[in-house]
Amino acid sequence: MKLELKDCTARHLAASASAPAALKGLSLVVPSGSQLAVIGPSGAGKTTLLQVMACALRPTTGQLLLDGAKPWALPTAALQTLRGHLFLAPQVPPLPPRQRVVTSVLAGRLPNMGLWASLRSLLVPFDTGLAEQALARFDLAEKLFDRVDRLSGGERQRVGLARLVASTARLLLVDEPLSALDPERARQALATLTDEARTRGVTLVASLHHVDMALQFFPRIVGLRDGAVFFDLPAFEVTPALLSELYASHLEELTGPAPALDLTLAATPAVLSQCR
Repeated sequence: MKLELKDCTARHLAASASAPAALKGLSLVVPSGSQLAVIGPSGAGKTTLLQVMACALRPTTGQLLLDGAKPWALPTAALQTLRGHLFLAPQVPPLPPRQRVVTSVLAGRLPNMGLWASLRSLLVPFDTGLAEQALARFDLAEKLFDRVDRLSGGERQRVGLARLVASTARLLLVDEPLSALDPERARQALATLTDEARTRGVTLVASLHHVDMALQFFPRIVGLRDGAVFFDLPAFEVTPALLSELYASHLEELTGPAPALDLTLAATPAVLSQCR
């Protein structure tokens, strides 16, 4: 799915009408099937950008196009159908505490099911094999029938990503998927995400605080600052000096001092695993 944002201005969903815009006249084109990491300091507008891309937040000005269509000009039913092809994985997955993991993962398929099939799936999981395979991508297959409230924060985050893998969406939007993961699990998660998207030929956009991993796993990097695109470059062209300028007074948010970041991995595409 191709994404186009033209001069988009938007406020965060939780912001008041008088609050400053989180996105300020932002323009961006993401070709179908491409993979893009969005980085930048806290408050740069990364989460708001993903919400706009997911049709969860309507821009106050400007225009969003998905495969050339204007989603906010569509009838309600058509907009809902379009949203069924999008998957936004928030930083904190919305997993009901008393729900079984298998049900949480299979919820990724609900947009493709009718009402009665969706309700039935809450009582009797329709494809435990699919859920188990998705969980296995994150070393969680043994948690298939556990309750969500018995999982650690990192396990819940990986269950949220397994739900994405189980979905059939054509646009995958992932917001800070590594916040509760240790370095080894974080690499596994990004490897799975990028491999899954590549295998299925779908578009993947992820916001990341982990700059070093963004450079390692994604071929294209967009740096946001103050709600605008600060740079849009191939990963191998993102230099330590440019990162220092992007983060300016937020250097503590870099995953390592900018001059020490290893950019050699970014020069070659990662041939690792992805997740849907």
